[in-house]
Amino acid sequence: MRRTIAPVTRPRLTVALTFDSDAISDGIRRGDSPVKLSHGEFGPRVGVPRILELLERERIPSTWFVPGHTLETFPDNTAAILAGGHELACHGWYHEDFSQLNGEEQSTILERSVEAVRRATGAPPKGFRAPYWALGPVTLDLVLGAGFEYDSSLMADDYRPYRVRLGDQHSMTDGSTFGPESALLEVPISWALDDWPHFEPGPNRDGLSAPSKVIEIWTGELRYAHEHAPGGLLTITMHPECIGRGHRMAMLEQFIAEAKALHGVVFDRLDAYLAER
Repeated sequence: MRRTIAPVTRPRLTVALTFDSDAISDGIRRGDSPVKLSHGEFGPRVGVPRILELLERERIPSTWFVPGHTLETFPDNTAAILAGGHELACHGWYHEDFSQLNGEEQSTILERSVEAVRRATGAPPKGFRAPYWALGPVTLDLVLGAGFEYDSSLMADDYRPYRVRLGDQHSMTDGSTFGPESALLEVPISWALDDWPHFEPGPNRDGLSAPSKVIEIWTGELRYAHEHAPGGLLTITMHPECIGRGHRMAMLEQFIAEAKALHGVVFDRLDAYLAER
């Protein structure tokens, strides 16, 4: 008797909830005031537990990009993230601006960050996201050389991971020459799908949008991706010190409900999604 093997059903759309758990790392580096440091501390103190409780309740795996300083300063958070089955990825050490560092400085930070994740998980991390999404000319070469499988800092696509090119050359006189594709995968991101520009005040005190505005943007993107990008990946970027406020958590719950109501939508870690491709 012949066995019939059922075809593999791919999700219509995968949603990746990703969290940049900066905490006080960048504030320490900048020498921020106690008030700004307390804003960062809200993340590990309040935001992280709230987010993890929501993810557990909704049975959603996620990816966390965590600076090395945060990993070591808030070990209970690190343990809780791992206990929840979430992916741990790198995000600098003190949330440094890699575009302002030389190659040796960047390499040192990458090596130190990788070792911090290895100590916490027993395995090297697969993913890297540049703090501020700021990259220098050699950063991605160094990320690939450090053993990472994917980066999540660029915006050349929306719902399709792609191979990072290395060695692009741009000249005001001779135009642009694109380098070859590398083995490093890029998980594209967008400012519009990041909580920080919407909710946190900038230099001109802009920001502090109502959640109704942000949920309109995020669900609009969700529905478009669901209709037009079968098999694609929608990546949302959040920060515990930002999204962890009560009215924003309510918005995140609403977004999750909207996604689950669409046929064929699943939530997954970035490393798991990429491993299936």
